[in-house]
Amino acid sequence: MRRAVCPGSFDPVTNGHLDIVRRASTLFDEVVVAVGTNVSKNRLFTADERIGMLRRACADLPNVTVEGFAGLVTTFCTEHDIAAIVKGLRAASDFDYELQMAQMNSSLTGVETVFLPTSPERGFVSSSLVKEVAGFGGDVSAFVPDFVHAELRARLAR
Repeated sequence: MRRAVCPGSFDPVTNGHLDIVRRASTLFDEVVVAVGTNVSKNRLFTADERIGMLRRACADLPNVTVEGFAGLVTTFCTEHDIAAIVKGLRAASDFDYELQMAQMNSSLTGVETVFLPTSPERGFVSSSLVKEVAGFGGDVSAFVPDFVHAELRARLAR
């Protein structure tokens, strides 16, 4: 069985993230969405909230599970018998950064990285940009699932 991981912070999960997860689910027998829980970083949503949103967003994908993790993604891969890391690439700058990470990950554990280009209509979407635009009252409903949009609006209203 070929298992892959789609790691990230997903703060919040966007339609761009979900596009990569859905496409990965057609390429691998099983995909684990691994939600990073780095306590030293300030997130808008807690790890449990992000995991819950992703589980809801991926509920229609029978070969996708969602788990939290802390530490190195390569350690997570080794512990879960995962052969590949799937990363979405929006632009050349993503590739420059992700290539170094892929080479480091491969040298640490032999886990390979598979790059998927984002769909053209989602190439500019990032969690950071979604939060920034929403924080200034902009409409980001086209970039996140409806229930995430509601959670985001409620969180920012506090």
